[in-house]
Amino acid sequence: MAVMKVIEVLANSNKSWEDAARKAVKHASKSVKHIKSAFVQSQSCVVNDDDISEFRVNLKITFEVK
Repeated sequence: MAVMKVIEVLANSNKSWEDAARKAVKHASKSVKHIKSAFVQSQSCVVNDDDISEFRVNLKITFEVK
């Protein structure tokens, strides 16, 4: 039986939601080991001068506790 834990992470990117999600997982992996999945709970963006200037994601990252 595996014990799993879930944390919530917020991240942003000026490129895309995918890039923001990758940044979130990469940053979380610095302190959390055995990451198994990431669920994008929500996406949003910042608009300046009629253009998207920042993409934001809220992820739930699941990892195994050993």
